[in-house]
Amino acid sequence: MNNKEERARLVDQYKKIPIEAGVYQIRNTISGKLAVDTTPNLKSLNGRSMSLRMGTDKNKELQKDWNELGPDAFVMEVLEVLKPSDNPFVIQKDELKKLADKWIDQLQPFGDRGYHTVK
Repeated sequence: MNNKEERARLVDQYKKIPIEAGVYQIRNTISGKLAVDTTPNLKSLNGRSMSLRMGTDKNKELQKDWNELGPDAFVMEVLEVLKPSDNPFVIQKDELKKLADKWIDQLQPFGDRGYHTVK
């Protein structure tokens, strides 16, 4: 198989991966600090790392540490995939918020432990 065929096979394989919503964390491997967030498409986590690489992330404290420590000091990890619902009245955004709140309550990523502020 040549490179063009291999690339086409990999692109086709990628397209067949189902789109899943979920909760993920960005973990600073040096300090252990966490940022918990949600996405309607876990395949799009590259977009979050791109915003950090570009210096435009919405979380200023996380961006500051990323700039100082570099991308190798951070890992992105899926915490939970949102189970799809057959109920047409379930709003995915609301369900993601509930999941994120659960993980934030559990992990307590505040102060020295994380990049969140106490509400």
